[in-house]
Amino acid sequence: MELTATARRTEDIALDLLKFVAAQANVTKPAGATAGFGVTPASKPEDQVTHLLELYQRCRQAVETPVK
Repeated sequence: MELTATARRTEDIALDLLKFVAAQANVTKPAGATAGFGVTPASKPEDQVTHLLELYQRCRQAVETPVK
């Protein structure tokens, strides 16, 4: 049971990180991009979703990578 709770916690942290990065980089706003994370206004909705999912995977990797 502890493993499930830990995995869920990691996913929640990654989601919070995604929200933070998306807000800081204006990913969800169509007005333009900053820091290389933005989705261009001409992007199709499918491309925007793919971009956000890729960003979420990167957030999960960052959260799950052990600190040395």
